[in-house]
Amino acid sequence: MAVPLLLNVVRGPERLPATQQYQETLLRKLHTLQSDSTKVNTLFAELCAHVTSINSEEKVIIIGFENFEEIWKFCTYYRVGFVGHCLEHLLLDDQLWLESFEEDIAIDVSIPEETLNRVYTGLLMQEGSLFAYSSANQMFDSSTSGRDIYLEQGDLAQFEPPFLDSGWTVRSLSDGTRGTAPNPALKPVDPFHQWFLKSCAEAVLIGEWKAEITCPLQFAHGTCLATVEYDAEGPFELSLAQGNLIVIVGHMISGFDWFIGRKEMTGEVGLVKTSHVKPTTDSVETTDVFLENNEGMFPNPQQDDIKKKAVAILKKKSQNNAACDYKLDKVNYTDFEKNQSGTTSHKADTQRIEGLREKMQTILKQPKSCLSDITSADISLKDSVMLTEPETIPPCFTVHPILEENNSNSKILAPLLSFLDGADCKVEFGLLYQLNPEVLTSSIFCGHSCEDELISFLSVGREMARRKKILWSQTRLCFLLGKICAGRSKFSQARVYFEETLRVPQECFRDFKLLASTYYNLATVYLLQKNMESFSALMERLVALIMGIPTCLECLKDTLVLQYFLKKAVFYNNKTAEARACCLLAKHHWTCAEKVVPYLERLLVLGAESELPWNVSLSQGYLTLAHFYQELGLLHLSTSSARKASQQPTTALSDCLDSMILVLENVDKLHGTIQQAFIPSQALPFLYKALSFALTEQEGGSNNHVLSHQLAFCLSKQFYKHRMFDRAIDHMNVLCRDGLPLYQIPVSETESNNVLLWMAWLHIDNNQPSLALDILDLVLSSIPEHCTTPQEGVILNLQGVALCNLGYLRKAAESYQAAVDICQEYEDLANWAVAQGNLGLLSLKAGAKKLAERHLTEAVQLFSELEGEGHEANFIGVLLELGRHFVKQREIHHGKGCYEWALLLAVKANLFDCQLSATRILCHLYKYDCPDQTRCIIYNEYQIHLLRHLKDQIQESEVLEILSEIYLNLGTERAYRAALDCTKSSLGIFIDLGLKKKEAYGWLHAGKIYHLLGHNELVDLYVQVAQEVALKIGDTSFILKFLETAGDIFLNSCRDRDKAITFYRERALPMAIKQSSSVHTTLRLCNKLTVVMFSLNLYKEALEFAQMALDLSISQGEHLNQRVAYHRLASLYHRLEQYELAEHYYLKTLTHCPTPMQFDEETLYYVRVYQVLGDMIFYDMKDPFDAAGYYHLALAAAMDLGNKHAQLQLCTRLATIYHNFLNDRDLSLFFYQKARAFAAELHVRRTDISLFKQYSSTSVCTIKEEQK
Repeated sequence: MAVPLLLNVVRGPERLPATQQYQETLLRKLHTLQSDSTKVNTLFAELCAHVTSINSEEKVIIIGFENFEEIWKFCTYYRVGFVGHCLEHLLLDDQLWLESFEEDIAIDVSIPEETLNRVYTGLLMQEGSLFAYSSANQMFDSSTSGRDIYLEQGDLAQFEPPFLDSGWTVRSLSDGTRGTAPNPALKPVDPFHQWFLKSCAEAVLIGEWKAEITCPLQFAHGTCLATVEYDAEGPFELSLAQGNLIVIVGHMISGFDWFIGRKEMTGEVGLVKTSHVKPTTDSVETTDVFLENNEGMFPNPQQDDIKKKAVAILKKKSQNNAACDYKLDKVNYTDFEKNQSGTTSHKADTQRIEGLREKMQTILKQPKSCLSDITSADISLKDSVMLTEPETIPPCFTVHPILEENNSNSKILAPLLSFLDGADCKVEFGLLYQLNPEVLTSSIFCGHSCEDELISFLSVGREMARRKKILWSQTRLCFLLGKICAGRSKFSQARVYFEETLRVPQECFRDFKLLASTYYNLATVYLLQKNMESFSALMERLVALIMGIPTCLECLKDTLVLQYFLKKAVFYNNKTAEARACCLLAKHHWTCAEKVVPYLERLLVLGAESELPWNVSLSQGYLTLAHFYQELGLLHLSTSSARKASQQPTTALSDCLDSMILVLENVDKLHGTIQQAFIPSQALPFLYKALSFALTEQEGGSNNHVLSHQLAFCLSKQFYKHRMFDRAIDHMNVLCRDGLPLYQIPVSETESNNVLLWMAWLHIDNNQPSLALDILDLVLSSIPEHCTTPQEGVILNLQGVALCNLGYLRKAAESYQAAVDICQEYEDLANWAVAQGNLGLLSLKAGAKKLAERHLTEAVQLFSELEGEGHEANFIGVLLELGRHFVKQREIHHGKGCYEWALLLAVKANLFDCQLSATRILCHLYKYDCPDQTRCIIYNEYQIHLLRHLKDQIQESEVLEILSEIYLNLGTERAYRAALDCTKSSLGIFIDLGLKKKEAYGWLHAGKIYHLLGHNELVDLYVQVAQEVALKIGDTSFILKFLETAGDIFLNSCRDRDKAITFYRERALPMAIKQSSSVHTTLRLCNKLTVVMFSLNLYKEALEFAQMALDLSISQGEHLNQRVAYHRLASLYHRLEQYELAEHYYLKTLTHCPTPMQFDEETLYYVRVYQVLGDMIFYDMKDPFDAAGYYHLALAAAMDLGNKHAQLQLCTRLATIYHNFLNDRDLSLFFYQKARAFAAELHVRRTDISLFKQYSSTSVCTIKEEQK
């Protein structure tokens, strides 16, 4: 039973599809989860589902459920919107959170309703029983009574699936009768209703509930008119005359029998039958789930307290040492890394920079005296005082023995009767009604030896009150007697007392707590005695009481009446009444998170689906639910609920801050430790929204400066951490958008300086040193003269960095030296080391290498003397720069030592970014500066380990490809197998990330390695898979390039070269010809086909492609390509023994050679071509005269080149021709003597010229190739 979750990335409140970039990120993440599903399995376990598969191409996660409870909970999370938020934490990486939180990027999850309903129904049938609505009017054969059961469409009943050959069984919820039918039409109720009805299955019967609905409003408030005359049956009911105006107290609920009303004329309050009234024009449909405020259900802490807590947490999470730590200038080893900041000073908007500069001058324009006057931040947060009601002291009465004399009994009972008298409900009465019988008999009454004695005492009191007409005392004594009897399980006797409590004649009944307690206890007795009709009647009255008078809830010891209330709301499909019932049930279970969560979830679902606005703050509701989830250890759901809270229209600043605090706490719990100085990217939306609220309130006059300062700083730090300097600066500029001078902002001097120095730091890293210099100059001018402080050294060091970046090296050196002097004065070794390092970097920029080496060495020495932590990153930076300097000076050994020292420090300090930088430099060192393949492999493998820890799969795949090439270059079988492992690992990453082009090449590269290993069957398999992946991409240019690369594997091999023809001729070439822009590719393919066919002796087939290559070369006008084409055509015709054409194309080749010749290779080419022509004419065409001419031309070129070997061969040939064929003895002797001279000089044995008579020119060429 699988359910697909369809995922999509959306943006904004309209939930529009996000850009392609975000969709591709989702695909890559899903690819990753396909191979490593640990996290997604953990997440869905919290969501009560099980992941069965992930289809990244379709952006679908397939989940399943094992039982009804799982699908109920998951459906709730889905309807509330938590599933998408939970997946955001899994599928959106840090970079995406940073880039997208202002756009409100979200993961949209949709589920096919039909599939979900089918799975839901299937699981219910497995459970063996389900509650469902009848989908049609239908009859069931009775199995418990004489009459059949008739269900109308929409009626709710309990169904049991057939067992073996039996039919379906149905149970009526009005009287419990059962019936059967073969195949009833039914629709299961909502999963929450299913769970709720199952949880109270023993008391699920509700009596005859299909009453006539007289009120058209489901949840009414206002006034109504009496439609009939009615005489009250007790003091707790209102007598009505037709036309009486009744004010609804609380709510009048459609489908319920009673409500609390107040007569407009007399002010009397009591129970009124719903069927006896009709709404007036003042009656309104309401969705006010709470009668007043939120009835204390959702905790709403003071906003000042939340602000104070948020500021404290943010300070811990975003520690800033910009005001006390020196900044190390940028070091050059970042050349080996990708610079993620795309912002440079020359790209900056000049007007924007000038405007910012003016604003900074305004902000920093402050009297020097003000700085000294600023003390710690005046947050003006008052501690809220929780007002608690004074504790009610329960009464205590002594039970005296009953005497026969009435006068004595009267004196004994007088205090009790006096206490219990009165129409109104005293505070002590409320306590008395709520106590259980055990406490009642042991603490309220004392002095009795047994309960019988107490009952006798109270019975005498009851009788005395009846005789003396002390009616309220009689009423309450009857209630107490009934309660004690019920505690002793004497239910019949208890029922008598409770019924008497209601029958005692009263003029009016104002003690509604007593009434509610009596109804509740009597209903409990009726339920135990199976008197369902009386039970239902009392439940109706009790529901009316708790809906009109909230204090009556205090009298309820269990959820019996609340369950009845919710059941009837479900039966009548009254959503607002259901919400009220869920609210009351949640409030009842408030101290038990596990029990309160289902009702609170349902309340929020109903609130989200309601068409009318509620008087419930949904943001506070989601926050409350988030706290309960946190208590239950459901941290992903807690974070999701907090996110949902922050997105509600009713969200306030305190809600955003509370959500943020909750998320930070959840992250700490997920990590198992408190993460100091760490803010997760998931918290950024909360920070951003809280800052927007704080600034808006600030404009309205609220004092949120400290909070705004801390929020903006945290956002800026997060962007800086990911090298998004522009965004980091923008969030710091929020603090000064109104141009308010800092001395008017209630923050401490340290914090204000932190802000200024941090802004200068940001501008330096953003390549805006001039702006940083302006800030630093203004700050420095505000410091009192002749008063050197450590912070002045920080400013001077930053000033030096800014000046150095501007090219003012002398001024920068002066600033650095001044900073060094301050460090020496205060013995600040850590900052002294940084300043020395900066002097060294400055010297390198100035070209003073010896001076740079001295400063950098001193910095290293100072760093090495430091104890403690926190300085390692700067130490590593200096070591890497010093090592780079040594390598440039060819002091490789010293450079290597610095690099390895830096790596060891990074490993010890657990600084993964620094480890990665040092490892990359070492890889570069052992690959280029001092090649060492073994160490290069070791450090590349360690780099892969680091990248896996940092979860940077793209860079990991790049390093794996590099490592694979290194192994391939070793040329051994073991190295090939290692290369194959690397290739397969990178291929897996490409598949996970959905990088189809790289994936295709990964399969192809693996096939190439298998080809080198001689596994031919695997070669075909991998190449085929690679081709299928490439073809699916649909990019013609890519496919063309890919097919050519696949052919190159076989072209560059000595085995299976014929397979190259398949890729070139049958696949790539037709595609290239169709593309008019692929002329060069077509030419290259034709040339490769000519070469491979020539090597396979397929001369006739090669002619077509050689000619095509020639035509393309001519059309392109490229002489070198034409020359190559002519030469290949000549060689082919030569092999085909078409000598005239071969001669023609050889000569055409020579006409395309450059003149004058610039390189020896060009002259050598002339020698070889003329020699080939001479051999062909002499041996094949039997024309010694023309052959001699070509030999002469070849000899002239060889003489010009000075190639004595060539001259020896040519002189020998000419001597043979003139001696044997042209009969010229003089020339024969001349060339023979020259040949002997060259042979003697070259120590070569003289060649017998008679051998050449028996070979053809092609044979001679073959012999020469074999000799080579």
